[in-house]
Amino acid sequence: MGLDQSMPTQFVTFLGHVVDGSLGHQCPNPRQRPTVADRIFTVLPYTVRLALTGMALAFVLALPLGILAAVRRGTWVDTLATVTSLSGIAIPSMLMAPLLLLIFFVVLGWLPGPTETGAAAIVLPALTVAVHLMAMLARMTRSSMVEVLGEDYVRTARAKGLPEHTVLVKHALRNALLPVITIAGLQFGAMLSGAIVIEKVFARPGLGLTLLEAIAERNYPVVQGCVLVIAAMYVLVNIAVDVAYGLTDPRIRRGGAG
Repeated sequence: MGLDQSMPTQFVTFLGHVVDGSLGHQCPNPRQRPTVADRIFTVLPYTVRLALTGMALAFVLALPLGILAAVRRGTWVDTLATVTSLSGIAIPSMLMAPLLLLIFFVVLGWLPGPTETGAAAIVLPALTVAVHLMAMLARMTRSSMVEVLGEDYVRTARAKGLPEHTVLVKHALRNALLPVITIAGLQFGAMLSGAIVIEKVFARPGLGLTLLEAIAERNYPVVQGCVLVIAAMYVLVNIAVDVAYGLTDPRIRRGGAG
């Protein structure tokens, strides 16, 4: 591992491993075991699939809830949506995971539990990941929609006789999505790190479970590689969010001011 060398030399060696894509070698028997990159990128697709499925579920649940709360603001529907959102934010993943397992696997038997395979096996882990993000997106969607629905162009669209669903989706929602996309992008990195608990509870292979195993093994090169990959993915997601801004709102596209 080069621990007999100076810190600058170790750092340069590490950068060399980053450049060649190996991310170093595992310990304690680096010659007999694959590189850090081999171990990480074998399980990374499982974590990415879990995070993307969770984000898709969060959007599917949050957008209708937030729109409905904004349209029916001040009514019992708005109150119910607010309570649901606050509950989703307040309950941590380490409690939500066994709670969902107890309800949908043990009591109802609707969904498969830990160690089971198949397409349905990802539903409970993805739902656990999605609950917190769903709650945040629902509150943000409601706030943005309430603000946008009071704008002049929305009143003009309604005065022109456009159907209400066209006004809500085409005119209001599209302009209200910018802060929602921002929150979703920032939370994607948190979903990757939050997968550590989820993958442990549901016994799913992935980056989080690999990180926990590496910590238990004191396999520091793997721990270092996992942290580096999570950070890199966080940066890439934020770049994708910036690109999505231009696709969502033509006013902020490059050169749009001209």
